Amino acid sequence: MSAVTDQIIPYSHVDQLREAKRIIEHEATALRNIAIDLDARFCVAVDMIECSSGSVVVTGIGKAGIIGQKIAATLSSTGTRAHFLHPAEAVHGDLGSVHADDVVLLLSNSGETEEVCRLIPLLAARDIATIAITCSQHSTLGQSADVIIPLGRLREAGLHGLPPSTSTTAMLAVGDALALVLARARGFGAQDFAQFHPAGSLGRKLTPVTKIMRTDDSVRLAREHQTVREVFGQSWNQARRTGAVIVVDEHQKLLGIFTDSDLARLLASHQEQKLDRPIREVMTSHPTAIAHDAVLGEAVDLLAERKLSELPVVNENSEVLGLIDITDLIALMPQSLDLNHA
Repeated sequence: MSAVTDQIIPYSHVDQLREAKRIIEHEATALRNIAIDLDARFCVAVDMIECSSGSVVVTGIGKAGIIGQKIAATLSSTGTRAHFLHPAEAVHGDLGSVHADDVVLLLSNSGETEEVCRLIPLLAARDIATIAITCSQHSTLGQSADVIIPLGRLREAGLHGLPPSTSTTAMLAVGDALALVLARARGFGAQDFAQFHPAGSLGRKLTPVTKIMRTDDSVRLAREHQTVREVFGQSWNQARRTGAVIVVDEHQKLLGIFTDSDLARLLASHQEQKLDRPIREVMTSHPTAIAHDAVLGEAVDLLAERKLSELPVVNENSEVLGLIDITDLIALMPQSLDLNHA
C-alpha cells in the first residue's frame, strides 16, 4: 500500500481531517477536565475495591455496556477479579452471580438508565457495595450509589452531539485509571502480568529470560587465567554454538566476556601473540548483563540499545545462570517484537 502523506489530497479530505481532529481534540479536552476535577471519591472507590474479598462486577447497557466489558477485562488482566453483568439479564436470574462481598461498578452517562437504576434497590437490599461512574451526582444513580466518580457535564462529539462518544471515552479512561491504580496498590508487576498473558506477542515479550536463555553445555565458560588459545581449543556443544565466551571466577561470578568478534579483531590487527596470554587481558570486564527475573522484552531492549549480540543472565549474586544469544531471539520474535534497531 503506497503512502499518501506526501500526496496532494482533495479539499473534501482536508475537511474530513479537520473534522476528525476537532472530534479528537474535543474528547481530549473532556479527559483533561476530568483529570483536573478528579477528587478523593476516586480514592474511596479504589480503597473499597482493594479491601473487598470479592470481585468487581461491572454493569451497563448499550455503548456504556461495551465500555464496561472492556473495563472488566482490564481489571481482570491487572490483578483484580472482575466480570461483566448485563443489567437486563441481571433481573432475569443473573443477579445470582453477584456475591455479598463483591463491589458493583455501574456505568451510565445520564445516571437515569432504567435497566441500570433498577439494580440499585436490589443491590442495596443485599448490602452490596456500589460505585457509579456517571455525569451527574444529582441523578438517580449518583444519589443512590455508595460512591460516585462524577464525569461532569459532557457534550458528545460530532454529528449534532448525539452518538455516545465523549461520554464513553471518559468512562473508559476512568475505568483504566481504576484498574491501573489498583494494580499498583496491590504491587502487581510484570511477572504477574505475564502469568495472565501467556499467548501472543505480548506473552512472548513477557516470557522470563530464564525460559529462553542457553544453559549448561550450551554456554561457553572460561576462567580468567586460561589463555585465549586454550579457551577456543576446548570442545563445545556445536548444536547451539554461541558467539561469546563468558569469563567467571571459581564461584561462577561474572568477570567478563570475550566474543568471536574480539577474536577476529585480534587476528586482523596481527596480535596473534595475545592468543597465548590470559583471557582476562583481552576480555571486556564488567560486561552488560541482565537479571534472571527480567522478561524477554527487557532483554530485546537492552540488546538493541547497547548493540549487543550476547547477554549473560545473572542472579542477585552476579553468578552466571545462562546466556541470551540474539540468534535465538530472532527465531522467537514476531514482527511486533522490534529488533530492527538491534
